[in-house]
Amino acid sequence: MNNPRDLYVIDRKGNYDAVIDYIYIVMGSLIFAASVNFIIAPIGLYNGGFTGIAQLIRAFMIMGLGVKMPAWIDFTGIFNLLLNIPLLIYSNKIVGKKFTFNNIVSITLSSIFLAFIPVATNPKIDDFLTACIVGGVIGGIGTGMMLRGGGSSGGADIIAMCRIKTNTDASVGRLNTYINFIVYGICLFAFDVQVAVYSFIYAAIKAVFIDKMHTQNINVQVIIITKVDGVDKAINKVLGRGVTAWNGKGSYTDEDVHILISAISKYEISQLKNIVLKTDPSAFMIYTEGEGISGNFKRHLTKDFIE
Repeated sequence: MNNPRDLYVIDRKGNYDAVIDYIYIVMGSLIFAASVNFIIAPIGLYNGGFTGIAQLIRAFMIMGLGVKMPAWIDFTGIFNLLLNIPLLIYSNKIVGKKFTFNNIVSITLSSIFLAFIPVATNPKIDDFLTACIVGGVIGGIGTGMMLRGGGSSGGADIIAMCRIKTNTDASVGRLNTYINFIVYGICLFAFDVQVAVYSFIYAAIKAVFIDKMHTQNINVQVIIITKVDGVDKAINKVLGRGVTAWNGKGSYTDEDVHILISAISKYEISQLKNIVLKTDPSAFMIYTEGEGISGNFKRHLTKDFIE
């Protein structure tokens, strides 16, 4: 039988998994920026969160102050980067260096893409509602990919992840929606009702797809049936998850078994499989997604960011 202590090394990702994370961050940053500059910005709508604030600052400087911006760069990306610097300092204190570093990478990349991907002169989609739906789906997928890789598009995403760290029931997409009320309230007074309403519709659709991609928001109930001792202790140690255990008997084999039940996030399924199968390759596992959970259930950040 394997010693459960041998499993404790699994909580650090290998080089392959780290590369996959950064692919998610790079591709997510590109997809998010492209959705803004190709679909949303050309028809005069505004992104939510800090990117939307950056768009408003840019619009105010051009229309209100008469500042001429160079054509080869969109200052939305520059302002977005500057606005996120205080939050990066905050996240370093609350969440840790790994999460902050990944956010520096993702925010810098998304800001660069926003700055240098040309805003389409002719809208790719000129119907407002269709643009909201398409832009929201694509932008939500891009932001969700960044979160899945351990980064974010900044702003509300960082705040929500810091709240998750402090054991609250935060949802990244939901918090984005709350902050967007402020952003689009400004749009309502500064522009017109159509811009504010359609921008908010876009943000709401985007929020839904952020949470669909960001698997840490999906709860999973796990039932494990094993004949080997120590699986529950390994889950406790590596994932920091509580496990309820009781003894049972297989009706077909008439052998004694351990029945374990735990609640995890969908993101942790792969690691849980490694823990269980390393101890007992014959273990039987059942997963049920979308479970409602109350009580002492902690919303974990991705495992490498817990310090």
